[in-house]
Amino acid sequence: MNLKVRLSVMNFLEFAVWGAYLTSMGNYLGKAGMGAEISWFYAIQGIVSIFMPTLMGIVADKWIQPQRLLGLCHLAAGAGMIALCLIGANQAMPDKTVFITIYTLSVAFYMPTLALSNTVAFKILQDRGYDTVKDFPPIRVLGTVGFIATMWFVNCATIGDGGFSLTLADNANKFQYTHMQFCVSGLLGILLFVYSFFMLPQCKLAEKKDKNKKQSLVEMFGLDAFKLFKTKKMALFFIFSGLLGMSLQVTNGYATPFITHFKADPSLADTFAANNATLLVSISQIAEAFCILLIPFFLKRYGIKNVMLIAMFAWVLRFGFFGLGDPAFPGVTLFILSCLVYGVAFDFFNVSGGLFVNAACSEDIKASAQGLFMLMTNGLGATIGTLLAGEIVNHYCSWTEDGFLVGDWQTCWFIFAGFALAVGVSFAMMFKHKEDK
Repeated sequence: MNLKVRLSVMNFLEFAVWGAYLTSMGNYLGKAGMGAEISWFYAIQGIVSIFMPTLMGIVADKWIQPQRLLGLCHLAAGAGMIALCLIGANQAMPDKTVFITIYTLSVAFYMPTLALSNTVAFKILQDRGYDTVKDFPPIRVLGTVGFIATMWFVNCATIGDGGFSLTLADNANKFQYTHMQFCVSGLLGILLFVYSFFMLPQCKLAEKKDKNKKQSLVEMFGLDAFKLFKTKKMALFFIFSGLLGMSLQVTNGYATPFITHFKADPSLADTFAANNATLLVSISQIAEAFCILLIPFFLKRYGIKNVMLIAMFAWVLRFGFFGLGDPAFPGVTLFILSCLVYGVAFDFFNVSGGLFVNAACSEDIKASAQGLFMLMTNGLGATIGTLLAGEIVNHYCSWTEDGFLVGDWQTCWFIFAGFALAVGVSFAMMFKHKEDK
């Protein structure tokens, strides 16, 4: 199989695992009696990202080939997801402590794979003479396709008395509302474990420059990636990565409960958008797929700072359009616009940021540096941002007995938009970067 095809399949499965539950989990949690804890479920992804990607990056740099470590992490994460499905199948209202504990263990092994998959792709491409800036984005776009594919699947898939079927009609047994979304994620994770061991080329570990030289404790555990903070430019890059990361999980956690809550309004209950929130939100990933392909052009023409600025101001529009729209026409067009700008908001920072880190770091700390980037974005940033967003949503909104999160959503979205605007303006004034000619 062609090398780029193999890496594309890896990316497809990598994000298909996540797409099965990331944007639809909120609806299930609300119906399972854990609606008040939605922000914590998304914050947990951030909390484990504070240390797990960095630790796994160290292991991948020094002890275990990255593609094998990628597979082992997916095996552990997939087993956890299947366990969540089994708990949900046996208990309509699962024990919160048990459920959250297993979920935490699962995502603790999944989150490092986001950085590991980048490390694997970069390493394999570079070892074979490819240009990562040119060749990686078309490979990465298959990850977005995988995310979309499982979003569509869980939106339409249902199991009931009539067996398995796919439908766009309102149905309480759709996977997007039930524990079955975790089963889909778990099975795909185990498939990627097998694929990583048998279909990906080896990524040889970097040889030590001087085998007789004693390593310090910092170097031994790969913590020398933190020396990047000594450089003002890199320190600002990572700090703003954390600030922008505060926006990353907000719509993942609350977009589908927000859109679905319109079903509590009799005049909007039968709208297509209100009954297919996961499918509507998937437009975000479709936009993401196209925007990934634009990154090489924008990076070379406008440079990293301007690309990152575009991403930051796109987040303002992402939140603002949600605050102004509704699922009926013409308001639904604002939902669609919000989803379209998400591609720019997410990709222009996350993907280009990963490329920037890869180019700025020496060979011996590349995996650790990617883990540090994940720590700041999906770790500290996402954790703090998700918990604060949860406090805001829980203050202005509440769950009904029918499982709808209703309240003053517009104020929530405008608060999020104002924060993104402040981050963008601050970054424009403070971050200085001279582009290579």
